[in-house]
Amino acid sequence: MIPAAFEYHRPKDMAGVLAVLTQYGDDARVMAGGHSLIPMMKLRMADVPHLIDLQSVEGLGGISVADGVVRLGAMVTQHDIIDSAELASAAPILRETSLQIADPQVRYMGTIGGNVANGDPGNDMPGLMQCLDATFHLVGPDGERTVAARDFYESAYMTAREDDEVLTAVSFAVPQGGYGYVKQKRKIGDYATAAAAVQLVKENGVCTAASIAMTNLSDTPVHSVAAGDALVGTSVDDAAIKAAVQAMLGDIDPAQDNRGPVEFKRHAASVILRRTIERAWSRA
Repeated sequence: MIPAAFEYHRPKDMAGVLAVLTQYGDDARVMAGGHSLIPMMKLRMADVPHLIDLQSVEGLGGISVADGVVRLGAMVTQHDIIDSAELASAAPILRETSLQIADPQVRYMGTIGGNVANGDPGNDMPGLMQCLDATFHLVGPDGERTVAARDFYESAYMTAREDDEVLTAVSFAVPQGGYGYVKQKRKIGDYATAAAAVQLVKENGVCTAASIAMTNLSDTPVHSVAAGDALVGTSVDDAAIKAAVQAMLGDIDPAQDNRGPVEFKRHAASVILRRTIERAWSRA
């Protein structure tokens, strides 16, 4: 389908972006890579009279790793993440995740900011950012503020970002220990039927810290404190993994759709989570 008519804006700086957002209010939306918003516009699921392209705005790119903190500008693409040796060394789980998103054509344009900002429950990065306890940096007419990734998602396509705010960056502490991102999908390029992000810290054969999140199994990404707690203090044996899976199954709320019925999704979630925990533990 063809999108409804819209006016295209391409500001050169953030002041220009905020000016358009302030002027047109709910009728204006920002676009990063466009791989989430444009398909919705084509399907007439989103009516955007004023489209603001962020491609020319300075200061929204760049990857930095300094003083134990990783910072990604909102316009960093999935390809940038895959291609960064510094990021692969500091937080290899990001590269592992980005390589499973869509296909190379999409990854050259799709951005970290677009992936996390629009609240699509099928996107991969929101769950990963919750696993990493990331912070989202926002700017609006009233200045800058930060929101924890674990507090950002309210329901499908509804987030803590105000309509006149723009997500400018994502930051998180350099993760420690073993990691894993495992995704089950119907075909290359598809959203996950179930996906899990896991970070585990091992000391003397015992798990001392665990963070677990899953994707596309509820209206929002699910970071399960209970699932992580089930592993802490254990050797991540079969009993501990079963307990973590059961805890996660208590936190997710999948819905039936063209990826399968609820029971199939819960089964897929349990298999994927077990594989991810085992992968992360083997790397810890």
